[in-house]
Amino acid sequence: MSTGELPQAVLFDMDGLLIDSERLWLEVEEEVVAWLGGTWSTEDQQRMLGGSLDKAVRYMLELTGADVPPAEVARRMLDGMAERLGACVPLLPGAKRLLAEVRAAGVPAALVSSSHRRLLEPVLDAVGREHFAVTVAGDEVARTKPDPEPYLTATARLGVQPRRCVALEDSPNGLAAAEAAGCVTVAVPSLLPVPSAPGRTVVASLTEVDLPRLAALVA
Repeated sequence: MSTGELPQAVLFDMDGLLIDSERLWLEVEEEVVAWLGGTWSTEDQQRMLGGSLDKAVRYMLELTGADVPPAEVARRMLDGMAERLGACVPLLPGAKRLLAEVRAAGVPAALVSSSHRRLLEPVLDAVGREHFAVTVAGDEVARTKPDPEPYLTATARLGVQPRRCVALEDSPNGLAAAEAAGCVTVAVPSLLPVPSAPGRTVVASLTEVDLPRLAALVA
């Protein structure tokens, strides 16, 4: 495969795409909402999937009516996730293989996440920082997914054209962000179903994705 046939970059989401963290988020959300005096359902989690921490905090306070500073709720959320990721980073099947294949081919990769930098660090340690030329965290942009800013930030830092890049995402919010930025997308649905759409490929797992398939999408 010649360099001209390769994507200019491959852009990876984190939660639910590279790591099996949605169940960890559910545990943390349930704990925090219980502390606020309410209950948290799977439907509540799905409503927040792929969104920002600030949005989740606002939703929890509206849901429970608790008189608690948003910063305290956010701190408890981050503390809970940091503790869990510090103990174990549950990688999803195919993640490390695909990252290694992209890196071996000399294609730059970016990690583009709605999670805060504090939560990216243990994941980068577990996955391997060497796989990513650029990382963009949710607390490093003015507007998080589904706004395209995170993906536009990553492609600008890489010096590549979004339309010549492939973004891999698991959530509708993440896909909306990548597609609004102009990227070709691959959806690997986690908690929510994702329909096919122009410029979007839907697969069941990262084990179904390799670099030749990504290259064909931008050819």
